[in-house]
Amino acid sequence: MTEFTDSTAESFSPDVTTVRNDKFHRYELLVDGEVAVISQFMDKPGHIDFLHTETRPQFKGRGLAKVLAHFALDDVVASGKRIIPHCPFIAAYLRKHEVYELDIDWPPEAPVGEPGNE
Repeated sequence: MTEFTDSTAESFSPDVTTVRNDKFHRYELLVDGEVAVISQFMDKPGHIDFLHTETRPQFKGRGLAKVLAHFALDDVVASGKRIIPHCPFIAAYLRKHEVYELDIDWPPEAPVGEPGNE
């Protein structure tokens, strides 16, 4: 499990922790130890396929999903793997953050669903 407690891209309070939880195939953002946001993925040879990002209702509206997306995408890039965004939220985040454009393999069909999981 990879764990970080701060990010330079998004600001948040010190009670927030981001982790990669390989047991459950997801990245997690915890607030005071409670899972607030998850981003599910499939780890395949050469790429990470993002499937779904979800914020628990009581944590919505704080921008926490953006913090988790930044952490997760940086983790994938650091591992040398490619990003495949099937998750609408991750796809929307990538469209707004060009820094990842060289590390993305867009799926043949656009992700289905609403990206509003903040």
